[in-house]
Amino acid sequence: MQITIELPDDIVNQLPPNNISRSRRILELIAADNYRRGCIGAAQVRRMLNLSSRWETYEFLKREKAYLPYTEDDLDQDAQAIGNVLAKE
Repeated sequence: MQITIELPDDIVNQLPPNNISRSRRILELIAADNYRRGCIGAAQVRRMLNLSSRWETYEFLKREKAYLPYTEDDLDQDAQAIGNVLAKE
């Protein structure tokens, strides 16, 4: 799918030049935002951006500060699950 956006010329002219194309940067922002919101996973980010490896994908997500939400309740549940596994040994 191709998506087109329109920006006023005067605003575009004020934007600093990037080493990457603006369309690529917009695609990266869309991927990071949707990952952050839990709409897509790392594998989909990798496919969207045509990244070469899982590690490159994780580096991208880290650079974009695109972390999945992890609450204290999540931590408590994980700690309890680990405790249950260790108690069975």
